[in-house]
Amino acid sequence: MITLTPADYANYWDQAISYRQYVTNVETEAATNPTEGNNKYVPINWKRMQRIQKTYTLSPVATELLGQLNKPIRWLVITENWCGDSAQSTPLMEKMVEAADNHIEMRFIYRDANLELMNAHLTGTSMSIPKVIQLDSGFHVIGSWGPRPDKAHQLVLRLKSNPATAHTYSEELHKWYAQDKQVGIETGLMDLIKEAIQAQSAATGTSQTPQQPAPEKN
Repeated sequence: MITLTPADYANYWDQAISYRQYVTNVETEAATNPTEGNNKYVPINWKRMQRIQKTYTLSPVATELLGQLNKPIRWLVITENWCGDSAQSTPLMEKMVEAADNHIEMRFIYRDANLELMNAHLTGTSMSIPKVIQLDSGFHVIGSWGPRPDKAHQLVLRLKSNPATAHTYSEELHKWYAQDKQVGIETGLMDLIKEAIQAQSAATGTSQTPQQPAPEKN
């Protein structure tokens, strides 16, 4: 696996685009109604993104955890417009950014045009996306998440390992997402935030660990 320097990450950050531009890119490509290769998935991904953006609300637990960030961090997200996992998770990422009170800045960068970056963040040997690279103010990596929740990833690995079910993995994966209702994604991103809180505490010489928000009362 390739190892990159903070200067490398700063360079990729400068090339990356905002969430608003990423959404515009997906919408624009979806309107062309592509039918070839992976791009044929863009229209359905656009619909998924719109639905999740409209219907998903962050849990109070996630909102409280985000309030524990005391220094800004950056999320550099490796993605592609055709990626179904990205469509499921990127709207939720944006909701977390909005709830973080200017403590998270997020930008997007395309995998296929930046293979060296992707090869530094493989999932095993796979160039799976999305991949969230969490950076501190000095562009040091302080965590990563992706391409999907652990339970979903194990489902994909199990289906792909069997030739009889390999062709069904995408359909079964999105059924899983529909049943999970983005809870697994939120949990994974919360774990990433906890890593940032711990890194910030270590940088200031404290031993503070993320406080576990109180459970919701019925």
